[in-house]
Amino acid sequence: MSSNTTAATNPLLDTIISVRWRDLDAFNHVNNSNYLTYLEEARLQWLQKVPGEWMNAQAMPVMAASEIDYRRPIAWPARVRVQLFNERTGNSSMSIGHRMIDADDAETVYCEGRVVMVWMNPQTGKSVPLPQAVRDAAA
Repeated sequence: MSSNTTAATNPLLDTIISVRWRDLDAFNHVNNSNYLTYLEEARLQWLQKVPGEWMNAQAMPVMAASEIDYRRPIAWPARVRVQLFNERTGNSSMSIGHRMIDADDAETVYCEGRVVMVWMNPQTGKSVPLPQAVRDAAA
């Protein structure tokens, strides 16, 4: 996701997440795996705000792909602003772009990238149509 794309797109979600002491690794910065946790938390915050049904016994989202371009390490203490963007809406999936920046300094970019979420039937493992509530909220 380029900065131009980010600036030109209305975010699905713009939220702040506080870095926890336990998120640090031996190098005294946030371990790279925790970036995924912050992004997951942001996606769940967005989905919980979707008006209508986004998950049920026949349709639930799973992550099919993820991409993170790490720009700089996050030190503690910090508050990160996670921004989510709809990059593409398909028949049964959507690509959600993300950008993580310092909550107090928008010029400090920690990472950018995207995930592909596919809605599938948990009993069959096959993809199902994207719920209308998600499609509407992503528009």
